[in-house]
Amino acid sequence: MSKHDVRARRATSPNINIRVKPHTRALIDRAAATTDKTVTEFVLEAACREAEDVLLDRRLFTLNKTSYQAFVAALDAPTQNNPKLQALLSRKPLWGN
Repeated sequence: MSKHDVRARRATSPNINIRVKPHTRALIDRAAATTDKTVTEFVLEAACREAEDVLLDRRLFTLNKTSYQAFVAALDAPTQNNPKLQALLSRKPLWGN
């Protein structure tokens, strides 16, 4: 094994081992094959996507009093007419019948 191989192996992080029922594994295997990814790639991407969603949903930010008042005022302000957005939302989606 070359020094490059050793460094590449060290660059990977520790394993995550999970136990799954056979029908769950079969589902994951089929989905991974459908997307031309390895099971590891598929599961890691799905887990990272879900982790990001969870963290973004729980994101905490703090503001000083002036910034907070401006933030609340922006939230409380009435919506403005946006003809381009209205046109977009009124169009029939491409996937609709």
